[in-house]
Amino acid sequence: MGLDKFVYTFGRYCQQQFGQRVQKLTLDAKFTCPNRDGTLGVGGCTFCNVASFSYAANTDATLSIAEQLHGGKQRLREKAEKFLAYFQAYTSTYEEYSLLKRRYDEALKCADLVGLCVGTRPDCVPDSVLQLLAQYQQQGFEVWLELGLQSAHDQTLRRINRGHDFAAYQDAVLRARALGLKVCTHLILGLPGETPVEHQQTLERVLTLGVDGLKLHPLHIVEGSVMAKAWRAGRLQPLTIEEYADSATNLIRRTPASVVYHRVTAYAKPPILLAPQWCCGRWTGLTAVVNNLERMGAQGSLLL
Repeated sequence: MGLDKFVYTFGRYCQQQFGQRVQKLTLDAKFTCPNRDGTLGVGGCTFCNVASFSYAANTDATLSIAEQLHGGKQRLREKAEKFLAYFQAYTSTYEEYSLLKRRYDEALKCADLVGLCVGTRPDCVPDSVLQLLAQYQQQGFEVWLELGLQSAHDQTLRRINRGHDFAAYQDAVLRARALGLKVCTHLILGLPGETPVEHQQTLERVLTLGVDGLKLHPLHIVEGSVMAKAWRAGRLQPLTIEEYADSATNLIRRTPASVVYHRVTAYAKPPILLAPQWCCGRWTGLTAVVNNLERMGAQGSLLL
């Protein structure tokens, strides 16, 4: 696909760190979310149906962490020999400390695991959990704290029922980075009411605060989400592939070359995916972004 020629990808980062390809293995540790269990709200964020983003969400609920990892390694063994356990589904720091530690420890005991990627919300990372992750890092494991920010605009965060503001993200990042943890921030392009200008403002606020990695994601309208109702009523129109590629390219070109891009687009499949249809293709969005970068300039080129 050629993305590595234009972007500091996570794949290239892993080659530098480990001298070989490393694959993330997605896990469902049966955690929940404060925006679903009534602590902050119910129903979750308006875009959310975690099954559309996670292989693990479709696995047998009785499988242990070790069993999920074993299955993932068997599927990906031809692609890699080393792996990262990716706690992806819902909020993977939102549980009692002792249970979190058991889940993380179980993963790290598996053969060929070199570390953890822990996906969570900015308002669900107590100091005790950050210190635990820092301890794993001090033991030599690769550790990434993946924070779902989505947008730096509080108005947007309220609109999508996110349940936290940018200040919560700022607090979490400062505490994590003070412990030496690497932070990867997730951003969604195409949220209701936002334009490419707002996308760029979000990136600038994130970069100013400091970040080690980024994930870009086009807004998906998925079955089972609140947004699905708005889309069916004609009140919500997702980005076209051209609009997404242009906005993503602009952000990548404004990102310092030292920041690792874990992802620059994403896809989902029917019947869960409702729109946009271009997100059905695994390579469609990526190809559009790569073509733009080849024509306009690589990561960081607008900072020169």
